[in-house]
Formats: sequence, structure tokens, C-alpha cells
Amino acid sequence: MDDKKGLDKKERLLAALDQGMVMIHLDARRPGVLVPASLRGEGHLRLNLSYRFDPPDLTVGEWGVRCTLSFSGSRFTVAVPWSALFAIASHVTKEFWMYPDDMPPELLQQPASARPPQPVPVVPVAAERPRTFLREVPMPGDTRASDAPEVPPTPPTDEPKDDPPTPRRGHLRLVK
Repeated sequence: MDDKKGLDKKERLLAALDQGMVMIHLDARRPGVLVPASLRGEGHLRLNLSYRFDPPDLTVGEWGVRCTLSFSGSRFTVAVPWSALFAIASHVTKEFWMYPDDMPPELLQQPASARPPQPVPVVPVAAERPRTFLREVPMPGDTRASDAPEVPPTPPTDEPKDDPPTPRRGHLRLVK
């Protein structure tokens, strides 16, 4: 890859894919773009990519992006050179990277309200909600609680939480 912009797009796309689903914005009319015939005239085509789709051939390389995707139930191998990709949006982090130099001219001429949103800095959540502790409160006249020594609540720890249990396999079966 000979240009820094293509390398930046590649790094950002790979980092966003590591987080989850990503939408790429591209000009399908550019040379080298391979999409279904019905979409070849699109100046602003949006495609969702994710490792969770279990793509057999997702490749993010020096040239651009290649992947087999589903369009109206039919599989099609798309190819998107870096020069045709003008924005990357992470569904997970809500980050958005735009490359105005690669945008179609008609998108640049649109009013700002009709354009893809500008990048919004992601601010991490400073802290979780404080943990709630429950303790027994003795009722007047209750002698059971007064015999036990008072135990102070345990403070919250920064230990990692257990992973959520894996989902159970479905219990339904097909009966013919």
C-alpha cells in the first residue's frame, strides 16, 4: 500500500472490526468496486461487516476489502478498494471516521444535515454505579439479630466479573 490514507483506513477498519459490527460507506461507481449489478450506480452505498457474520473470506488487505455478503438472500463477493471507501462507522463504539477527499462530489454539495454524521468523540464511562449492599435490620423486640455480631458490608472490588453463562442450546426440535 503506497498511501498513508489507505493504511489509516485499513488500521481503523481492523480495529473497529475487533470491537464488533462496522458499516463502511463507499462509492460503488469507483473503479475496482465489485458489488451486485443493482447497486453499481450507488454514490453512497453502505455495507455492514462483522466477524460475527462468520464470513468465510473476509480480507482486509493492502488493496482494500473483500468479503462474501448476503444481498436479498443471495451471496455475492464484494470488493472495495481503499480509494472507494470514504467513511467507517463502528456500531459498537459509535465512532465515525470520514475521509472527505474520497467522498463523491454530490455528497460534499449536500447540506450538512443530509451528510453522514461527523465523528463524535467517545467518552468512556467514568465509573460504574456504586454497588448496593443489603444487610439485615433488626426489628424491635427481635432477639435473633441482636445475638449475632454485626458484620460490616464487604467493600466493592475491582476484580473481573465472571463471564456470563453460555446460552443453552434450543430445546425445540423439528417434528415431521
